[in-house]
Amino acid sequence: MDYNSSTSSALWAGQSPSLDKSSQILIREYPHRAIAIASESHALILRHSQSTSEAIANGSLASVASARPRSGSFDNMPSKCMVEFTPRTDKLLLDYRPLTSRPIYGTLGMISIGPDVFICVITQASRVATLRPGETVEKIESVQFFCLNSAAYDDVFMLDVHDELDAASVYGQPLGRRDPMEHPCVELQKLLSNGTFYYSTDFDITNRMQDRPADAVTFDIDNFDESFLWNSYMIRPLVEFRSKLQEQERDALDASRILTSAIRGFCRTWAIPQASAPLRSAKTGLPSYLTIISRLSCKRAGTRFNSRGIDDDGNVANFVETETTYWSPSDVVFSYAQVRGSVPVFWEQQAGLLPNQQKITITRSPDGTQPAFNKHFSDLEQAYGAVHVINLLSVSKPGEYELTSLYRAGIRNCPLSRPEEGQSRDHALLRATEYDFHAETKGPQGYEAANEIRRYLEGSADGFAYYLAHEADDGEERAGSDSTSPPGQSRYVVVLQQEGVFRTNCLDCLDRTNLIQTIVSQMAVETFLGHQGEGAASDFWSRHANLWADNGDALSRIYAGTGALKSSFTRSGKMSLAGAIADVRKSATRLYVNNFTDKQRQMTIDTLLGRMIGQGPVHLYDPFSDYVSMELQRRSNEFSTNEKIRILIGTFNLNGKTDGIDEDLSSWLCPSELGNAQPEIVAIGFQEIVELNPQQIMNSDPTRKQLWERAIKATLDRHYNRADDEKYVLLRSGQLVGAALCIFVKASALQNIKNVEGSVKKTGLSGMAGNKGAVAIRLDYANTPICFVTAHLAAGFTNYEERNRDYTTINHGLRFQRNRGIDDHESVIWFGDFNYRIGLNLETAKDLVRKGALEELYANDQLNLQMVAGLAFHYYSEARITFNPTYKYDIGTDTFDTSEKARIPAWTDRILRKGHNLRQLCYNSAPLRFSDHRPVYAVFECTVNIVNERIRNKISREIYERRKADIGGDMANLAGDQSDDEDLIGYDAIEPGLPPASSDRQKWWLDNGKMPRSAIQPPKPESPAFQTILNPKRPANPYMPTDEPDWVNIPRSESRLSSFSSLSTSPFEHVNHSMLLSTSASNSAPRRPLPPPYDPSNLPAKVGRLQLNEDGKNGKSDIPPPPPPPRRQTGMGAIGSTSGPGMTTSPVTRKLANTAATAGAGPTQATATPPLPVRSMSVSSEHTIKQKAAPPVAKKPAHLAALSSPESSTSAPVPIEDMMTLSKWKPLQPECSPNPALSGLRGSLANGSSTSLSSLKERTGDSSVPLQPSRGVNTSTGVAPQARYTPPGGVGLVGMADLRQKTRVPGRKPVPMSALAPGPALVQKATKPEAPQPPPPRKSHTVNLLDDDDSNGIQMGGWQALKPS
Repeated sequence: MDYNSSTSSALWAGQSPSLDKSSQILIREYPHRAIAIASESHALILRHSQSTSEAIANGSLASVASARPRSGSFDNMPSKCMVEFTPRTDKLLLDYRPLTSRPIYGTLGMISIGPDVFICVITQASRVATLRPGETVEKIESVQFFCLNSAAYDDVFMLDVHDELDAASVYGQPLGRRDPMEHPCVELQKLLSNGTFYYSTDFDITNRMQDRPADAVTFDIDNFDESFLWNSYMIRPLVEFRSKLQEQERDALDASRILTSAIRGFCRTWAIPQASAPLRSAKTGLPSYLTIISRLSCKRAGTRFNSRGIDDDGNVANFVETETTYWSPSDVVFSYAQVRGSVPVFWEQQAGLLPNQQKITITRSPDGTQPAFNKHFSDLEQAYGAVHVINLLSVSKPGEYELTSLYRAGIRNCPLSRPEEGQSRDHALLRATEYDFHAETKGPQGYEAANEIRRYLEGSADGFAYYLAHEADDGEERAGSDSTSPPGQSRYVVVLQQEGVFRTNCLDCLDRTNLIQTIVSQMAVETFLGHQGEGAASDFWSRHANLWADNGDALSRIYAGTGALKSSFTRSGKMSLAGAIADVRKSATRLYVNNFTDKQRQMTIDTLLGRMIGQGPVHLYDPFSDYVSMELQRRSNEFSTNEKIRILIGTFNLNGKTDGIDEDLSSWLCPSELGNAQPEIVAIGFQEIVELNPQQIMNSDPTRKQLWERAIKATLDRHYNRADDEKYVLLRSGQLVGAALCIFVKASALQNIKNVEGSVKKTGLSGMAGNKGAVAIRLDYANTPICFVTAHLAAGFTNYEERNRDYTTINHGLRFQRNRGIDDHESVIWFGDFNYRIGLNLETAKDLVRKGALEELYANDQLNLQMVAGLAFHYYSEARITFNPTYKYDIGTDTFDTSEKARIPAWTDRILRKGHNLRQLCYNSAPLRFSDHRPVYAVFECTVNIVNERIRNKISREIYERRKADIGGDMANLAGDQSDDEDLIGYDAIEPGLPPASSDRQKWWLDNGKMPRSAIQPPKPESPAFQTILNPKRPANPYMPTDEPDWVNIPRSESRLSSFSSLSTSPFEHVNHSMLLSTSASNSAPRRPLPPPYDPSNLPAKVGRLQLNEDGKNGKSDIPPPPPPPRRQTGMGAIGSTSGPGMTTSPVTRKLANTAATAGAGPTQATATPPLPVRSMSVSSEHTIKQKAAPPVAKKPAHLAALSSPESSTSAPVPIEDMMTLSKWKPLQPECSPNPALSGLRGSLANGSSTSLSSLKERTGDSSVPLQPSRGVNTSTGVAPQARYTPPGGVGLVGMADLRQKTRVPGRKPVPMSALAPGPALVQKATKPEAPQPPPPRKSHTVNLLDDDDSNGIQMGGWQALKPS
């Protein structure tokens, strides 16, 4: 490895980051304010969308998630901004100017304060740590906030906290009112600039070394651990934007180092000279690096007395993960993590002016606490493995003793603390040590007595092990291969992993906790050095102690406001008088800070984390990238192909032997079934690689694994030695005491492999010991995720249920990064010693083996039976077994066990597969006899998806350019931006299955010029005598909770215009029929004859002024009315398509309607006349039908009242019970006489010919028809149209008003059922037709029944609206 460039600068801690890690921040004022963050090659351009925010506020834009106002306030609305990431050009940034003269070293994210959006950038930083070459950490010294949407704060001075760092600026502003010209983000700036935040542009600083890729060059932003990512709220919009970019653009954004991940806590490196280093390297004179890095959780972040105990999500206050790392030039990396956190029960403590007198209050019962307690430790076990609690609370202080009692009860009732039957509590996943720190250190030894805690922790420390990686020794071989790594660059291989964690706590988790954690860290380093055969000098331990003392001070300042107590002892190992005086001063300072500044600090922390009420997020939108991603997914077959690779799987239980390590392993690793083919991947699993004695099962020794790795590689290289053969490279290996897994790949295959991760899961001794368990390694071969799992399950002939439990524990508990499990892979292969036996006696089994009756043996195989029963290995398959049982043999022979135990032969060593793309080619055992097991191997053919990046990028660019041309130029950086923001945002659907949001330019219902169509049909009626309509009582707001059904049944009638009957006041009732009318012109039966021509001479003297008594005389009141006209069933397709601004009515139609209306006084003996001609309906009626007022009720003219056929006049009336009380009503029918003046129009309109307005005037002789007033309230009766009642035979004039005025009419209110029935007085009148009472005089109102869309056209008079008194 080339260390020259990286290590030379790493030695100079405190220097500023190099310029290649910096960027510029620029601004453009016109035509839209935009901010650009520009690196040397690319620029990230942001622009706030002002009009979009207004649209969200008034509710017109619903495409933004969580855009609903809270209690009428729009403060928590998302601030929507446009973003664009593009290559940098001179023309691109021509109109921009620098915002600050300083370079910036990263972007912490975006935050909205009130109506303004700010972007936070790092303006000053210094290097403080180098974990290993290529992994550096910088401390944030100063940040600045720039407003994205307003220039009001451009000239507001922000304090440079780096230059004026004092208690007031760090811990909160002084009491008093804020300066009105103060920058809104000044408190956030003070918080982020106080020296407690750290970031790295080289690696994922939020994850410990074990949880990120072993290679330092790999940096995946997607794997950020949000528990420790303090700028997660601010950076999340940018991370989501990054995830939508294409891979090439995503890599360019990562390389620009614009996005920054920040943690809070402590980080520092001490360079250990080679003379003092415990591990010395002869080949270089470079120093070693000892680093402490502490990550404070942001999940329950806060100050000392504002954040205590646990919350319902299992998060605890002051939770810190502290990692000790050591890198040596001898190619070794060590890491050890431990955690601290508040007592995980619900408790509070009020700040007070007297030290140590703050009362502890328990706020929840033990039973109410247990669920959160269990979740907390379940999360710890998931992340770290087994947990050992170290409780340092005092038993002599009542408050602390009460917490200890609750803590003890919670552990006792936690499922993780319960060992399996027959095991001691020491073998549980959760165990605790109670150590009263103050009582133990009261003696003459003082704090030195705390070292006695070692004897309580040694057992768990050995079982937890540590993380260890070393550089692979195959760099030279890879140098000549087709590998993605540069020639000669080494690669780290994981040797050991940490499998448990110590969780330490006192009351504040500061002073006592830090001292004990120092001891635990020293124990782990000593164990690591002991395994390396080395020791450390006192100078090394002095640096180690000083680092931990600095760590304690830093964490104490964050939580309590001062440095840690007892830090002088941590540094020197003894307590001095000066140290005691310093502790008194710190205690006094804590009282002031906790009582007077902590509340302000807490509010600032909550604002940074996005937890303030009404605080809205920032939403970034890039329509280009979203559209390109969607199109690429649709066209994936154009740039992706399937290829077949071969995978060799081998498993071998070594019985702890190394005797055969020098034997020829080719019969197992290079089977004859492969022929000359060279597999791309070789995965080898071992069990009992070390002897499983009581001393070994709690520890992992990597020495044996390394010996077998070399033996496997030598065998492969020796066999595949032809000119066209390739060398194999150890990709990754893992070990869990006796179980080990090694993955070798061909050198040329490395370019297709990425995201290699490893994990282990213990099951032995209830998960505390590693004698049983599994090791897993996953990888992505091109676009196909593959997982390899080698396992050693519980032994014993009758323990098949325990083996099933082991499988379940491993399958559900083994996790990779990002909480990815085994089942989250397309291809999974399990192999190992599963220990399932054959359920026969010894002699029967041996006899069947001699006879070769393998099928009968397999029928009694426990694994086969458990899989068939669905109790283990669900959905896995196994090839047919054609080889003898692999267990148990006398060593060196083919004879089954002849010892006193006389083990029954069994196929304990198995290989199972799951995945539709896996095809097994062979399954056999190899004749290696140096163990009591036989090795087993299998060859698979795996179909993997290979993406041609060149073609993919070409298609991506084509889609991008086409989309750009469709929208009309650049987006956020558009120089002459003439487009509305709504045309560039909001295309995403808010819910799956819904169309995208619309804008002035983009309408989903008009895409490609197609009209909207609905496939919804009303349900079938209960009886043929009924028909189904929309329920008129259903609220107009579809989101309002209601018990009303969507559909109701009404009596069926025979009239074509029955949709306009008075049985319902629903504005939707006429919709189905209108749809029928709008489509009948083109696809229905021929038109019916029109009414007689208009003849003014035939008009009665009382046009528009008919009286009820006259109607009663002329009408046939003694005869029951005919049944209502039939309702046309056209389905829900009519909804939303019946009326609207685009509706047009021909002049002929309006003229005919007026003629019919004015002829209403004629005799009723007129012959039946055809219905109204067809009206064309607009597709936009959906937007107006819901808002128009209820129509007036009018009498039906004779030519409409007459039935369509003679037969219909004699049809039976609807039963009385179905008509409610309406059958007693006898309608008052108007008189109507035919007008012969219009007869000449029948033929032309019936044939579909269009008639102009001028031709209409010529035929009718009428050029000036008086305009009619719009419908409204009948002032003579004082009854609103919504409450009117239309008798049978009357026509509810629905949808006939001037459409251009509909938007000004208020929406209809729901009509009660009482309004549908006639009043008592009305019914009484109807039952006495012989002596009707005339209604009181009233003003006559005429209604425009047929709309006039042309202001210059003819306005037709309407039928007179009648209202029963």
